[in-house]
Amino acid sequence: MSAKFQNKYRIDSTRLQSWDYGSNGKYFITICTCEMEHFFGRIADENMFLNELGELADSYWREIPNHFPYVHLDEFIVMPNHIHGILVIDDPYNWKNVQTRQCLVSNKSYQNPGRKRFQNQGNNTISSIIGSYKSIVSRQAHKINPKFEWHTRFYDHIIKDQKALQRIRNYIKYNPKNWREDKYFE
Repeated sequence: MSAKFQNKYRIDSTRLQSWDYGSNGKYFITICTCEMEHFFGRIADENMFLNELGELADSYWREIPNHFPYVHLDEFIVMPNHIHGILVIDDPYNWKNVQTRQCLVSNKSYQNPGRKRFQNQGNNTISSIIGSYKSIVSRQAHKINPKFEWHTRFYDHIIKDQKALQRIRNYIKYNPKNWREDKYFE
């Protein structure tokens, strides 16, 4: 069983406990709507057609680098009931970079005592970026459709190499074409 946040919330963390999500790297993110409801538009002829909420979600995703300067966007798509995107954290001053730490400190992974509980909180972590994104989209979406809701969690995958990056880019790019086979299709 994975650790609960500060040992007090009922929902177990889905994050890799040994990873610092503020570290430089590439992250494949999936954010779903509550109960997989189709809030963002529809697929027709293997293309995604965004409605007003979909345009909102798309627009705010594109804004992420304006609010998190060391975050870059890679491939992403807004689907009827979820969003797939690759976020890249690339902060040249980020001393949380695992490769740099290993070169400067030792061959062992650096562990800051007492930091583990809080490593995925704070500014410029994947959780803070996605939390901010979900918050602004929710606030604006409720003006259009008061029933709009996100799924409580989001899903992430740490992209470890170029081969995985290309595979995930293709998955995102061809998601509308493969919609009927998608696990999020309903």
